[in-house]
Amino acid sequence: MILTIVGGGGLGHVCAAVASSQGDCEVRLLSGHPQRWCDHISAVDPDGKIYNGAIAKISSDAAEVIPGADIVLLCLPGYLIEQNIQKIAPFLDKGAALGTIVSSTGFFLFAHRNLSSDVPLFGFQRVPFISRVKEYGHSALLLGYKKEVALAVENHPDAEWLRAQMERLFVTPAKLLASFYEAALTNSNPILHTGRLFTMWHNWDGKPYDHQILFYREWDVPSAQKLIDMDEEFMALLDKLPVRKGVVPSLLEYYESHDAQSLTDKIRSIVPFQTITAPMKVSGGGWVPDFGSRYFTEDFPFGLKLIKDLALENGVASPNIDEVLAWGLSVCDANV
Repeated sequence: MILTIVGGGGLGHVCAAVASSQGDCEVRLLSGHPQRWCDHISAVDPDGKIYNGAIAKISSDAAEVIPGADIVLLCLPGYLIEQNIQKIAPFLDKGAALGTIVSSTGFFLFAHRNLSSDVPLFGFQRVPFISRVKEYGHSALLLGYKKEVALAVENHPDAEWLRAQMERLFVTPAKLLASFYEAALTNSNPILHTGRLFTMWHNWDGKPYDHQILFYREWDVPSAQKLIDMDEEFMALLDKLPVRKGVVPSLLEYYESHDAQSLTDKIRSIVPFQTITAPMKVSGGGWVPDFGSRYFTEDFPFGLKLIKDLALENGVASPNIDEVLAWGLSVCDANV
């Protein structure tokens, strides 16, 4: 088994460590910064378990790490996906599966647009790990596992085989979805992140904060209510698409809550989320929003915009999503 990982962020680090530690998988890496990587990689989880692995080949040249791969996995932000698909395409072996660690930022749309219709594709609905880089190119933190992951598979002669490989390589139970819509449309980052950011900062007066806000630990009821309102519109969209009931649960269902207050309490209490900070930077003697962070440059123009475009195509009213998207795109454009 040869797995090539594309991208060197937190997920790229953790996926490389976990997969290569399984012992029967050769892991390669396509990275824009190959000189910063060593050939050994480790990740430690919250219980102190260490995944020690090796990277067989590291390169910025797709021709060196894509040919021969059975599976190619993109661990990339949305704005890098299409250009990397174009970069990889000439070197994919026939039958090699190309996939993404999360499908909500346009992977299937870009793949359909740039690849022939017989290329096997797959995509996770949600990422299997909460990940952070510890020392770039050397080590990472696996901050949390998912109880189960789901993935969509297209054009593969044995989708069950691919599902089993993902389950084994990433030590997380995996199930198959019925269509790429079920993987690509999620109320996770594209709604959860954007709704929270809007509520925190759409009326920001420009004054620095005295600390870096804890994104989840300091969650509030207005953020939860905005999330619920956006999610109701999202659920109405799913009713118009080939998405099975219950495959994408509402946020209230997913977080076992019934209203804005109980959702707030639940989100604040999730242990792996406790230390995650809001996208902010030091400025003017305090902390200010970082409108150039991936929370903005990925989740608004790629995640939430895909949902908005589909809502428009399918005649679904989405005033809350429209309001949040318009604000997010405006601050992204102002900070280009």
